Formats: sequence, structure tokens, C-alpha cells
Amino acid sequence: MKAVVYHRYGGPEVLEIAELPEPVVDLDGVLVRVRAAALNPADLGVRSGALAGFRASYFPVVPGWDVAGVVERAGPAAPEFAPGDEVIGYVRGEVGHRNGAYAELVAADVRTLVPKPAAVPWPEAAGLPLAGLTALQAVNTLAPKPGETLLVHAAAGGVGSLAAQLAVSRGVRVLGTASEANHGYLRSLGVEPVRYGDGLAGRVHALASDGVDAVLDTAGRGTLRATPGLGTRVASVAEFDVPGVTPVFARLVPADLRTVAALAAAGTLRVRVARTFPLEEAATAQQMLAEGHAPGRIVLVP
Repeated sequence: MKAVVYHRYGGPEVLEIAELPEPVVDLDGVLVRVRAAALNPADLGVRSGALAGFRASYFPVVPGWDVAGVVERAGPAAPEFAPGDEVIGYVRGEVGHRNGAYAELVAADVRTLVPKPAAVPWPEAAGLPLAGLTALQAVNTLAPKPGETLLVHAAAGGVGSLAAQLAVSRGVRVLGTASEANHGYLRSLGVEPVRYGDGLAGRVHALASDGVDAVLDTAGRGTLRATPGLGTRVASVAEFDVPGVTPVFARLVPADLRTVAALAAAGTLRVRVARTFPLEEAATAQQMLAEGHAPGRIVLVP
């Protein structure tokens, strides 16, 4: 099969195309023909070596945690899926063992997969697993109630936009920070946009004079330190050492992944895709992700 690999840590230039053997499928696993693989910021951290202290890598590494594809073969202890089934999955645990989603085929444990929402296009479906899990678990952590106000930092981003949609669907008033270019997009989601930059706290108070009930930081980069005191319940998926802030780490909870897929199938969650690339242009795709200006998810399509 064709796959994107890297043999050492470094920048996007270490990515290359290789011909690899078909992945070995465990007894309780399935072989998935990849139709789309979404990029995540974590891909950059793993490739650069920044996360080497938290997870082992066995070179060459095939990166990619988010996959959407079609089951080609199921192991004898994997009755949950059959050839031809369309699935999405969060295959983070496979990456350290050379078997990520930037490839034509990926072998995955059935616990990492759920049926793909039928009406959702492949690139959008690939953008659901990690961002959807993170958003759902973050919103559940903050537990905003109907009528409360939630401030989402970086609300136009991959995690932020899904978290905002989840909260709106629960009857929560959502304010979302974003660049002005994304304000129209946020309004389409039912979110009240707030411009980034100096004076942000004042602009939030102008919209919510009694303050907000909860804050979700999906931006990082010191956002919470620069805007203290905006909410009584604060969580972050991007910074984990801010006093008084609850860190949220995405966990593969199969029930949560099924919930994300069901919400997407119902139209409650929509993934915005900025651009798709072939596998051969994975380095360009990761560079675009690193620059942080893409208005939506970046997805590889084998």
C-alpha cells in the first residue's frame, strides 16, 4: 500500500511517500480502506518529537489519528463490522506502531471505530473523531445549562466550532472569539462572535453584562492568562497548567464517539473543511496546518 511515513523527528520535510506491506489485522480488528484522513495539531507534535516524552514511536511512523473509510476485512473476533461497512475512527493508539491514517489502508481495533454518518461527506466525516470527542468531553465537563452563557475561545476552529454547536443544541447562549473573517461562519452556527485582540474582556462584558457562566479555551497560547476572570467554570483543551482551569484530554470512549457520529447524522454537528490534499502533498498540508490560517479542517484523500 501507499502511505506517508517519516523515519526521524523533524519538520514537514521529513514526510515522504513509501510503499509498505498491508497492515496486519488483529483477531479483534478490521482492515479499513481509507477514504479520508483529517490532520490534527497533535500530528505536528508527534512528528516534531515534542510529544516523545508521552508516547513511543517506532520508525518509520505512519501518522494520522482520524480516519474515515470502508471495511475491507474483519478479524474472526470482530463481528461488529463486515466488508463494505463505512466507518469513522480515532486510531491514535495505532500510530506509535507505524499504522496511522495517512495511508491507503489502516488496521484498527473495533473499539476505535463507529459507523460513519451516511449523509456526511468523507472529508467531513474524517474530521469528526478527535475534534468531536474533545468537544463533547469538554462541554460535558463544563456542563452548561440551558439559558447559561458559554464563552468559547477559538470558536471557529476544529474543536471550538464543534463545542459551540454542541452547546447551542443544548439551549446555551454561546459567545465565540474569532477573527472577523470568521464572524459570519459563527453566526451561521448560532454563535455570537467576539473579535480577538486588546479589549477582548470589555467586548465580552458588552455582550454579557452579568458575565459568562463558563469558558472553554480551545486556543491556548496564553489566552486564559490574558483574559482572567471571565467565567466561574473554566476548562481548556490547549493549556494544562493554568491555576483554576480544568484540563480536558480527549479520551477514546466508544460511547462518546457513537454520540458524536449520531449528532453529525442528525445535522447537529457540522465539520467545516478548508481543503483536501492527496497523500503525496502531506508535507504541504501539514505546513498549512502549522501556519494556522486555514478556515476549517485540512484532510488527506488517498
